[in-house]
Amino acid sequence: HHIFNDAPEKKPEITWRVLKRVLSYAIPYRKLIIWMLLLTVTVAGLSLITPLILRYLIDETLISGDLQQLLFFSIALLLIPLSLGALNVLQRSINARVGEGVVFNLRTALFSHMQRMSLGFFTNTKVGELMSRLNNDVVGAQNAISTTFVNIITNFIQAIAILSVMFVLEWRLALLSVAVFPLFLLIARNLTRRLRRIIRIQLDLNAKMNALANELLNIGGSLLIKLFGRAAEEDKRFQDRAVEVRDIGVRRAIIGMLFWVSIGLFSAIGIAMVYGVGGYMVIAGTLTIGTIVAMGAYLGNLYASLQGLANAPVDFATSMVSFERVFEVIDLPLEIDEAPQAKVLKNPRGRLEFDNVTFRYQVNEKALLKNVQRSGQVDTVLGERFIGNSTVDENVIAEKEEFVSPNQARELALENISFTAEPGQLVALVGPSGSGKTTLTYLVPRLYDPNNGRILIDGQNIRDVSLSSLAAQIGMVTQEAYLFHDTFRANLLYGKLNATKKEMEAAAKTANIHDFIMGLPERYETVVGERGYRLSGGEKQRLALARVILKDPRILLLDEATSSLDSESETLIQEALKLVMASRTSIVIAHRLSTILAADLILVMDRGQIVEHGKHTELLAQNGLYARLYRTQIHPKS
Repeated sequence: HHIFNDAPEKKPEITWRVLKRVLSYAIPYRKLIIWMLLLTVTVAGLSLITPLILRYLIDETLISGDLQQLLFFSIALLLIPLSLGALNVLQRSINARVGEGVVFNLRTALFSHMQRMSLGFFTNTKVGELMSRLNNDVVGAQNAISTTFVNIITNFIQAIAILSVMFVLEWRLALLSVAVFPLFLLIARNLTRRLRRIIRIQLDLNAKMNALANELLNIGGSLLIKLFGRAAEEDKRFQDRAVEVRDIGVRRAIIGMLFWVSIGLFSAIGIAMVYGVGGYMVIAGTLTIGTIVAMGAYLGNLYASLQGLANAPVDFATSMVSFERVFEVIDLPLEIDEAPQAKVLKNPRGRLEFDNVTFRYQVNEKALLKNVQRSGQVDTVLGERFIGNSTVDENVIAEKEEFVSPNQARELALENISFTAEPGQLVALVGPSGSGKTTLTYLVPRLYDPNNGRILIDGQNIRDVSLSSLAAQIGMVTQEAYLFHDTFRANLLYGKLNATKKEMEAAAKTANIHDFIMGLPERYETVVGERGYRLSGGEKQRLALARVILKDPRILLLDEATSSLDSESETLIQEALKLVMASRTSIVIAHRLSTILAADLILVMDRGQIVEHGKHTELLAQNGLYARLYRTQIHPKS
C-alpha cells in the first residue's frame, strides 16, 4: 500500500538544524534548565546508593549480626525512595514550566504568522491542515520538550553514573554487561529510520482526514450534503481516510513494539551473561554474593537507561518531525508585508488613485505549505472522485458572487487599470460577471498586491504605509458578510473595540438594523449564530454595514448584493447607504440603478480592463458595453 512505502527520508542534517533552532527557544529558561540538570545529577547519585546498601547488608551486616546497622540501613532503604520521589516531583514541575513556556512561545508565533499570511494563502490551504499544525504538531513539539529531551539527558547521566560504579565494583562483569550495547544501536538505527517515515506519513494522513471533516462539518458543507443527499457517500469518503489513519497507526504500533521486544531480548542476554559468569565467580570464591546482587540491581537500572537511550532516536525523530512542520509554517514568506520604514496613514482626505495597475492571480509555491509526502494521493477534497487534477481558476475565487462567463477567461485578472476617485466621490463599478470588479476592490486594502503599477491614497503608495493604519482607513463590506459566532454587540464592536454603547447604537440606527436588534429577546446580547446563518441576507448585510459605520473609515468598498434581498431590506439598505457614503470616498460594485445614477464616476469593466468611464447619461450616449448592460441587466424594463 502506498502509504507505507513512498515517503522519501529527509536528510539528517535538517534535524540538527531544527534542533539548534529548538534550543534557541530554550534560552530564556536557561536558569530553570540548570536547576533541572542539577536535580537530575542528584537523582542519579541517590539512585546509586541503594544497591551499595544491599551489597553491604549481605556481605557485612547479616554476617556480623549487627542489629543497629540493620535498622540504620532499613531506614535508609525507605528514605532514599522517598527523597527520590520528592526530587522527581520538583524536577517535573520545573520541566513542565520550561516545556509549557517554550510551547506557548511556539504556538503564539505560529498563530501570529498564520494570521498575517495573504488571502491567496488561505484560498490555497485547507483549514484542517492549519488546525493540524496548530494542534497535533504543537502537541508533538510539547512532548519533545517536556518528555523526550529530559528523558534523553536523565538516561544519559544515569547510564554514565551506573557504569562508573559497576566498573569500580567488578570491571569484568561491567564490560560483559555493555558488550550487547552495539546490538542495541543496530536495532535502534534500523527501526528509527522506518518509524520516522511512518510518523511523518501518519501526521499527513491525520491532517488529510481533519481537512475533510472540516469541509464537511461546517454549516455550508452540511447544507450541501443534505441538499444533494450525499450523506452515505461522505460517510464512505471519511471512512476511506480514517482507514488509512487506522492502518498507519497499527503499523506504527507494531514497529514500536518490535523495537521494545528486540531491546528487551538483548537486555535479557546481557543479564543472563552477567549472572552466569558472576555466579561462576562466586562459586570460585573470587566474588562476594553481595557484589553480584548489587551488580544485578545496577544492571536492571542500566538497561532501563540504555533502553531509553536506544529509544531516544525514535522519540527524537518524532519530535523533529513535529518541529519541522511547525517551523515550516513560521518560515513561510509573508507575501503582503510592510515596508521596513512604513509610514502611518494619518487623517487621509480619501483621494484614491489607481496608476496603471496590472494584477494576475498566481500561486507562489514558496508561500504555501508543502504537500508533504503525499505522492499518489489527490490533495483536493472532492478530487479522488475524478480522474486527473483540475486547477482552480482564481477568477472564480475572486468573483465568487457570480458565475464567470467563458468570454471572461484570461491570464490577467486586471490590466492597466487607471482612475482617480476624489475625496467624497462615489465610483460605481459595472461590468459582466468575472470582469475583475471584486479583484479591484481587493487590491485597495492590500488583500493582494498588484504585479505592476501603484495604488495611491492622498498621493502615498499604499505599499509604503503600515498595514494597520491602512486597514483603519478602509471599510469593506463584502457580498457575503462574515459574522463571528457571538453576540450582536461583539460583532459590532469588532469595527471599533472601544466604542461606547451610544456610538454602537447610532451606527446600528444608521444601518437600519437597530430596530430589528431591539425586537430580539436579548437585544444586543443575542448570539448571531454560526457565520450569521440565523439571519437573513438583508439583516447580515445591514449588520456588516453598521460594523463599518462604527469603524468610520475614509474609504468605503462595497459589494452591493441584491440577489438575496427582499424589497423591504433593499429599501432599508439603500437608505443606510445614502447616509454611509456621504462625505466618504466610495467604490461600489453597483447592481442598483439608484447607486449608478448617484455615482460621480462609473467605471465599466470587461475582461479585467476599464473599457468605458463617465456618468450614466454620457455612457448611454456612447451606446457601447454600458448601454448593453443597462438594457439587459441593470434596467431591463426600459
